[in-house]
Amino acid sequence: MTFLGIDVGTSGVKAILIDERGKVLGDATAPAKEPVRPHPGWSEQDPADWWSATLAAVDKLSKSKANEMAGVTGIGLSGHMHGATLLDKNDKVLRPAILWNDGRSSAECLEMEAACPELRQIAGNIAMPGFTAPKIAWVRKHEPEIYAKIAKVLLPKDYVRLLLTGEYVSEMSDASGTLWLDVAKRDWSDTLLAVTGLNRSHMPSLVEGSGASANLKPELTSRWGMTGKVVVAGGGGDNAASACGIGAIRPGEGFVSIGTSGVLFVSNDRFRPNTAGAVHAFCHAIPDTWHQMGVILSATDSLNWLSHTTGQDAAKLSGEAEAQFTGPGEEIFLPYLSGERTPHNNASARGSLVGLSHLSTPARLAQAVMEGVAFAFRDSQRVLSDAGTKIDRLLAVGGGSRSALWLKIIASNLNMEIALPEDGDFGGALGAARLGLCAATGADPKAIMTMPGIKTVIAPDKGLVAAYSDQYARYRALYPAIEEARK
Repeated sequence: MTFLGIDVGTSGVKAILIDERGKVLGDATAPAKEPVRPHPGWSEQDPADWWSATLAAVDKLSKSKANEMAGVTGIGLSGHMHGATLLDKNDKVLRPAILWNDGRSSAECLEMEAACPELRQIAGNIAMPGFTAPKIAWVRKHEPEIYAKIAKVLLPKDYVRLLLTGEYVSEMSDASGTLWLDVAKRDWSDTLLAVTGLNRSHMPSLVEGSGASANLKPELTSRWGMTGKVVVAGGGGDNAASACGIGAIRPGEGFVSIGTSGVLFVSNDRFRPNTAGAVHAFCHAIPDTWHQMGVILSATDSLNWLSHTTGQDAAKLSGEAEAQFTGPGEEIFLPYLSGERTPHNNASARGSLVGLSHLSTPARLAQAVMEGVAFAFRDSQRVLSDAGTKIDRLLAVGGGSRSALWLKIIASNLNMEIALPEDGDFGGALGAARLGLCAATGADPKAIMTMPGIKTVIAPDKGLVAAYSDQYARYRALYPAIEEARK
């Protein structure tokens, strides 16, 4: 038997094939058209791009790994969270999907919390523009003719599931990011749905991420050369699925993801919200498990911005910063290029570079960007601690983890060791494949979702810990001062 994981991203789709022992047998990717920004702060994408990229990626695997694909019995799905995919009664997409990094619904967030004072208690989260429900509230107000036609609201990976299986199904981890889920009860909340004028008929059914959701359509089984019944697992939102891929499913296990956005993730044995600190408290993708996240919206995206601005390659900037590094720099960067979630919950926040001088070279600015992102992770660590959460083990994933300097700066700011896995793919696609294995075989997720071997452990630099504490204090003072000046 083999198992397929499909990770639906905004920039494309990755498919990965594993065997019963979890060994990766092959993978393939296919690009999607990049999201568009019709107005400042907006971000939209045509759901058809997710489907065409899914077909292309799995078609590649079916050609390159035909024998292995014939044995597929389980498929798992992972995907970018929060995206509002609106369907009419005939499953026609009503408008481009409004994505996770779209900030247009700030006013609707305030209106929702005013209309439902118990919202944070039920959802375990602040109403943020990135979440799905405020997007629907925006459509209700600004596009009433589209709102009136809504028959179903699906998350991105669940729209792909619909086309794979013909069924409307979601799972607990992704549903937690809608603001319609009672996260403690792991069920839709009629109270929260009513705030946006919807009810359970507009929602997909719910399963656990490691449970079966539906079977693959026969025409797709035939297209990809699969020879028997293929179960499609519930799957997971991208971060929960990545946690399954890296084995962070037990209390206190976590990871720091230095990708386009940044995530400080920790697994919990119970629901443990901290809405005051804008912590995300979600269901995990396996039963009876929850997780918390501090989420920053511009991690490697900040270095990419500097690359575009200076005209220098991001890897070159990172390398020059590492070569010249002697300790905290004079320049301080606030990485709020797309607003910020944790801890500020401010979609209109903007990035800043402070402390510039004639000595501020691109390499020094690159160091400031790395430090600013590290300070943002430190903010997340602080509010997770306020929620009573202790991180026992932290692994690093994402493109930014290739920078030894960035890892040293983050480890010194968090004042804890960060383990770097052996080379391999431990992202959402692998986690999805592991969930597909569990759904198809009934295997215990704890036995399947083990941690990888560790290549190296980055310890905090004792000489930097105190220096960065002073710099972090200056960093924290800048946000309220700049926000006050912007009023």
